[in-house]
Amino acid sequence: MARAHQQPIRITTAAESRRVEQSARQRRYALAMSIRSVCFVGAVLAALGHVVWLWPILIVAALFLPYIAVVMANARNSKGDDFTLRDSPYGRPQLRDRREDEE
Repeated sequence: MARAHQQPIRITTAAESRRVEQSARQRRYALAMSIRSVCFVGAVLAALGHVVWLWPILIVAALFLPYIAVVMANARNSKGDDFTLRDSPYGRPQLRDRREDEE
């Protein structure tokens, strides 16, 4: 019986299942939004406590965290099999010397 693949499948490049990947992305997004909520509450508490230097920093952090959270949530682990092993005899082709071509 002939094998369908000539090359063995590399386990290290196998992608995670879609469910596992989405779950991880949702956890990262929820964590970032939780931190954003803490920043808002901290800004209010800092303003009420007259900590003038802290509340603007927390407000700015709370404003930028949604962007960071979306970028983190949309980041995918893109494993692929488009690389060659370093010790492979089929590595990158070398450039030939022009003088060798002319001879």
